[in-house]
Amino acid sequence: MYYETSVTIDATADEVWAVLRDVERWPTWTPTMTTVDTADGELRDGSLVRIRQPRLPAAEWTVTDLVPGAGFSWISRATGMTTVADHRITPAAEPGRVTVRLSLRQSGPLAPVVAPFMARLVRRYVDTEAQGLRQHCEQRSRAGRSDS
Repeated sequence: MYYETSVTIDATADEVWAVLRDVERWPTWTPTMTTVDTADGELRDGSLVRIRQPRLPAAEWTVTDLVPGAGFSWISRATGMTTVADHRITPAAEPGRVTVRLSLRQSGPLAPVVAPFMARLVRRYVDTEAQGLRQHCEQRSRAGRSDS
């Protein structure tokens, strides 16, 4: 199963990256996360992150392919299935805006069995996360501009 969505955000890449890399605070802006704990308090290549989400078992994710200011991927393995989630920030056509692409790919022998049951929930969670990120980043960006 593969699902991808993107959202354009009225904020700079640095502003969005500051929110995206602070994974332990994700539950404050998306209802799809109950708790997010990093083993070492910092997001970097190789970091272990434990996530609890409504309607899903707790999962441990390993950060891969982290590029500061541009995004990261992380991978979670369970019996018979591997899940890779990607979070990417790219400049939008208009100055002061970025596009964030979120994707989730599940593979392995159990993926085709699980996909029919998980597809709707995965789509809803990824879409909710994208919209929550947009709203949170735009609120922070507007607040930062009004402080200047």
